[in-house]
Amino acid sequence: MQNLTEGVARFQRDVFPAKAELFAHLATHHTPDTLFISCSDARVVPELITGTEPGDLFVIRTAGNLVPAHTPEADGISASIEYAVAALNVKDIIVCGHSACGAMTALAEGHDLTAAPAVASWLRHADASIARTTKAGDVDALVRENVRTQLANLATHPSVARALAAGTVTLHGWVYDIPTGNIDDLTASSARTPVTAMITARPSSVAPPQAGEGRLNSVPFSNI
Repeated sequence: MQNLTEGVARFQRDVFPAKAELFAHLATHHTPDTLFISCSDARVVPELITGTEPGDLFVIRTAGNLVPAHTPEADGISASIEYAVAALNVKDIIVCGHSACGAMTALAEGHDLTAAPAVASWLRHADASIARTTKAGDVDALVRENVRTQLANLATHPSVARALAAGTVTLHGWVYDIPTGNIDDLTASSARTPVTAMITARPSSVAPPQAGEGRLNSVPFSNI
């Protein structure tokens, strides 16, 4: 904890005074223009890799950057999505996967998750991603396919569907490569377009997964 308390002290001493005007504005304004859905992995820091300031991103983080398809039952993820789209009127939604993802590695390599039943149950939201990945055991391919699948799940949420129909929101699928810092936009005009080369990618036509698609895979657990 000492490093954290020292960090708080540095923030209060150095960072906050330099951004005092920004924080004063944020005290009464909350107007992010982007919903950023990423993995919970500690190596993925949305504000750092996008160079954004406090207040710019509305962030949802889940293991494996998974977005459950809409159901009538309320949950924290669907509530956060609805709030970002319907109340905050975000203009862009990014689902960001990343290299060496522990969740996707567990699925691709068939790890034993019996000791982590909650994790095993959660990763069922990637069943369709597994089914759509043609090369078994290919973590990188599964990471990319999973981003596409989660975009499809995202589009099943009524608030997102309405915004897509109205043309007021754009969906983006990114993959962040940890060792190089590169980000590929899977929803840009080409299959692998660096974000730096195409910042304003247009929305892709993402079809929701068909009922019953995907499979339950009894797999293991590593670094999620």
